[in-house]
Amino acid sequence: MVHKPWSEACERNRGPILEVLRGAFAGATRVLEIGSGTGQHAVFFAAALPHLEWQPSDRAEHLPGIAAWRDEAALPNLPPPLALDVDDADWPLQSCDALFSANTLHIMGWPSVEHFFRGAGRVLQPGGVLAVYGPFRYGGRHTAPSNAQFDLFLRERDPQSGIRDFEAVNELAASQGFSFVADHAMPANNRTLLWQRAAGGCQSPAQPV
Repeated sequence: MVHKPWSEACERNRGPILEVLRGAFAGATRVLEIGSGTGQHAVFFAAALPHLEWQPSDRAEHLPGIAAWRDEAALPNLPPPLALDVDDADWPLQSCDALFSANTLHIMGWPSVEHFFRGAGRVLQPGGVLAVYGPFRYGGRHTAPSNAQFDLFLRERDPQSGIRDFEAVNELAASQGFSFVADHAMPANNRTLLWQRAAGGCQSPAQPV
């Protein structure tokens, strides 16, 4: 029997994230989660948003833990997790109308962040919504001393990682035809950022979420 991994942070942040996703994904039918981690978010969001097919994904080494959560939950709208590395040229899911990722961009190296948005541009349908949760800097400044300390920890562990500048991330999103929609303040000095892919081409304005 595979041990179910557990994250205290997932338990703390899942409620506030859900309140954002209820509105952001109200019109969606299929969401791809990038970096499902322990699998806790996938189970919680799939149960709370039964109108969605919630597709978890992560690197291959994390799939057994995600599958353990998924198998125990036995939800009809939660398919088996997919092996997905954002650096791969082709992702295993070719199309979705919503995309979610939590606490991933600051763990990746910057080239992988670029690949994340390029991949999102490939698979997210026109009018689809991208939601990203995590800490961000604004104008080169951290939003709290604890985030600055966390950023230092990340960079000491891996110089390629670190809390990302909102402006740089938003520029990547715009390059893939995404329009910025909303920035939600979250507990523990995190944010949930929302973008929407243009409904009629890269130059079209986003529709309200």
